[in-house]
Amino acid sequence: MSTAPASEQRRLLEVQALDTRLDQLAHRRRTLDVLVRVTELEERTAAIATELVTARTAHSDVRRELAKAELDVEQVRTRAQRNQARLDAGQGTAKDMQALTHELEALARRQGELEDVELEVMERLEAHDADLTELEARARNAAGDHEAALAERDAAFAEIDAEASQVRSARDAEAAQVSESLLALYERLRTQHGGVGAALLRGTRCEGCRLDLNAGDVAVIRAAAEDAVVRCEECGRILVRTGPGQD
Repeated sequence: MSTAPASEQRRLLEVQALDTRLDQLAHRRRTLDVLVRVTELEERTAAIATELVTARTAHSDVRRELAKAELDVEQVRTRAQRNQARLDAGQGTAKDMQALTHELEALARRQGELEDVELEVMERLEAHDADLTELEARARNAAGDHEAALAERDAAFAEIDAEASQVRSARDAEAAQVSESLLALYERLRTQHGGVGAALLRGTRCEGCRLDLNAGDVAVIRAAAEDAVVRCEECGRILVRTGPGQD
């Protein structure tokens, strides 16, 4: 059985309390509600960004389609104007004039068809404009929500980290007054037992595992020297007594 001054063993409880607080702060930092919102907003922002790429590509395609439709109409209109000018000038034979008249009629029909196509494409472009405007607004809102969530997260991190820094400093100061061997045993047990390496012996109960020790174990503990480092027979943690013959 190893030994350590009773005062160091009692100080170990202060170290344990501070370590427990550090663990609590680390857990709180990992499980902040805002972290869920940050993740959800990141996913929403990414999804909207993907939609925007698709919408902008479609919008660009329809714009090119409209430009082609406008060019087709303009080409037919220009040819019709040229033929009309020739017809109005009366240049050519009667057969030529008749052919120009027939072509003008065909061009008028063709222009009407192309203008219908142009109108249909313009209507689709307007629908794409509306969709794109709505998506861009959603993207801005999602980005704003994401920035707000990040700011909330960072503020919470800063608060937790500030407290953790103070607790860590206090813990280091307490640990510095515990012998290396006792501290090493404590650290090893803390790793093995869910963050608790030392616990108070309250009456016959170990506050680490919250179990009552049997009469034989209690008798051994009571008979141990004040500087003896005793261990819980149930969980193996260091049992710290507040004084000799503790009840």
